[in-house]
Order: sequence, then C-alpha cells, then structure tokens
Amino acid sequence: MVAVLELLARSWAWVLARGIFTVLFGALAVFWPEITLVALVILFGAYAIVDGAGILAMGLRRSSGRGFLIVVGALGIIAGLVALLWPDITALVLLYVIAIWAIVTGVGSIVSGLGLSRDAGGRWLFILSGLAGVVLGILLLADPGSGAVALVVTIGFFAIIWGIITVMTSVRLRRLAKELDAW
Repeated sequence: MVAVLELLARSWAWVLARGIFTVLFGALAVFWPEITLVALVILFGAYAIVDGAGILAMGLRRSSGRGFLIVVGALGIIAGLVALLWPDITALVLLYVIAIWAIVTGVGSIVSGLGLSRDAGGRWLFILSGLAGVVLGILLLADPGSGAVALVVTIGFFAIIWGIITVMTSVRLRRLAKELDAW
C-alpha cells in the first residue's frame, strides 16, 4: 500500500494538471453555453486526451496493480480521438460517451481513494472526486433528452467541482511527497 501512496504522491503534478484542465473545460462550458456541438466535441476530445494521457502516465509509473489505470487512461485517449476524428457525432452519442467516461474515471478515483489506508486526509478527496464523476454520468444517462445547452452547463458545473477537488487532491499529494522525501 505504501508503494501506491508513494506513486500518487510523486505524481501530484499530473493530478494538478488534470484538475486545472478540468476547471478550464468546465468554465468554458458554463460561461459559453451557446457553444456549438462541434466545439463541445473538440473541447471534450482535447480534454479527454490530456486527462487520459495523465492517467496513463500514472499507470505506467506503477510497478504493480497498474492495469486499471492503464485501461482508464487508454479509454480516455480513445474517447478523445473518436471525438476529434468524427466531430459530427450526434448529441445523444456524445452524451453517452461523456456519461460512461465520467462513470469509469469516477469509479477509478473512488477505487484509488479506498486504496489509501495510510493517508486519511487525502483519501476522502479522491473518493469525493470520484463520486462527482459518477453522479455526473448517472445524471446524464437518466435524462438523455435534455437540450444541448443544459448538457453543456451541467457538464461545466460538474467539471468545475470535479476539477477543484482534483486540484485540492494534488496539493495534499504534494505535501505527502515532501513528507515522504523527509523520511
């Protein structure tokens, strides 16, 4: 368990970058709600590639139990590439892609948080971040008939919340990395 915690602590910059990109994506969605579906597809595609690459990098740095992170990172990259290569994707298909992606990455964060037995202070941040993603995915699947603007604004608000929690997690991980270096 110490190895997982140490890996997460050493990867705090990736977690910070992920949180910042999530907040930026959310702010664009909230403050520019009349964005076209094609622009949303491009924004989501770019975000999913960056987020997937960060998760993949963390998975590749692990010595054991890295399969889940590698799969989630690869799925994020694939989802982003699909969105960029086929920007004429329909709103309903995009909604399902985003919902499933949010649930999968949310579950990944929850699993990571539950695996942190030694760091009770940062554990709840991972779990809370994961819950935000799972709730977003479930809400999107529950009402797929919502309008595009409502979808954009909903995604934006959840992304901002998720991003802020992720940034907070990175700050905690950075402190933990300094503690581990002091040992």
